[in-house]
Amino acid sequence: MGEMHAAERSRLWSPERVRGDFPALSLKINGFPLSYLDNAATTQKPKVVIERLAYFYAHENANIHRGVHRLAELATAAYEGARERVRRFVNARSVEEIVFVRGTTEAINLVAASLGTLWQRGDEVVVSAMEHHANIVPWQLLAERQGIGVRVLPMNEAGELEVEKLPELLTPRTRLVAVTHVSNVLGTMNPIAEIVRMAHAAGALVLVDGAQAVSHLAAVDVQALGADFYCFSGHKMFAPTGIGVLYGRQELLAEMPPYQGGGDMIRTVSFAGSTFADPPYRFEAGTPPIAEAVGLGCAIDYLAQWDRQAAEEYEQELLDYTIARLRAVPGVRVLGSPQRRIGVVSFTLAGVHAHDLGTVLDRYGVAIRVGHHCAMPVMDFYRVPATARVSLAMYNTFEEIDQMVMALEEARRLLG
Repeated sequence: MGEMHAAERSRLWSPERVRGDFPALSLKINGFPLSYLDNAATTQKPKVVIERLAYFYAHENANIHRGVHRLAELATAAYEGARERVRRFVNARSVEEIVFVRGTTEAINLVAASLGTLWQRGDEVVVSAMEHHANIVPWQLLAERQGIGVRVLPMNEAGELEVEKLPELLTPRTRLVAVTHVSNVLGTMNPIAEIVRMAHAAGALVLVDGAQAVSHLAAVDVQALGADFYCFSGHKMFAPTGIGVLYGRQELLAEMPPYQGGGDMIRTVSFAGSTFADPPYRFEAGTPPIAEAVGLGCAIDYLAQWDRQAAEEYEQELLDYTIARLRAVPGVRVLGSPQRRIGVVSFTLAGVHAHDLGTVLDRYGVAIRVGHHCAMPVMDFYRVPATARVSLAMYNTFEEIDQMVMALEEARRLLG
């Protein structure tokens, strides 16, 4: 069945076109070909990105913005060139709106710690019920420090936000709505443009966690979405770990105080006081992840060579096939049924703990995620302690899903 579907869909996108670019995909695990279905945790890296990192360290390695020697100039050009690639990737108006951070988590913490200092006790933030902990805990910490209120936009059994309830949660004290673009547990794609319109009408800003969106959607356009802040991580889109992006509207970043103090984020320093650089450098204290940023730029170039619309459509077909096959297995419960779902599906198997399930699947070379996925409120909502999660990328195949279901049937036989 998998082979039939693969043949039918090859006219949209052939994963074989890219699989050879990813060394890890040729690995054998316990004698089985690796079926890597844990892309929401991190994606594998293409050879060009791996080689770009090696080339940087061998030929361009130096600190940036501070030297006049040749290597410093090369490193600075590579780093700032990556910033321009990111700007184009998300369609920001200016490179001044692109801040390099370590990942989505740091980007959200930056906004909470910096913008949050401008708020008053009693001001409020609205977060959604399906957020990753990275888009919950920073606001709770801010609430403890400054008396900020945190309100929750609920979700329904289908795994969709009850967006129609957002206006009643918005008050004159609402400063920000923090929402994920795509749920890391359910794969739900939220109506960001609609949420932005509602929030802006009430005078609130919107921060979007885009970690699970950027590698699946044909394009992310921050101007079209209208988001005030948009955050994502490189390692979830075929780039290295340790690099992420905070997009922020230029006028907002200009008002925000520094997140950290140190070198390269200042204009002047004396013991009487300091003045600070303009964004984005105001928020990039110390030596940044230079090589990692260069690797992110390379990953963006790699993605640009492919028909991303075809890849998105193929992933959707593969996701639909995955859900259908899972639902056909006795005892499997797929969490949620959102109308718009991308790249991710979580499920349970009756009588089998998710961790045991993941262990059995690993015996057959199948890599999935098990646990609460840093989204405990979602687990509580569905009344489960943990789930198994399959998450896809453009290099996954129908045959890998068949391999996963075969292993799942074996787990049901052994453990059910």
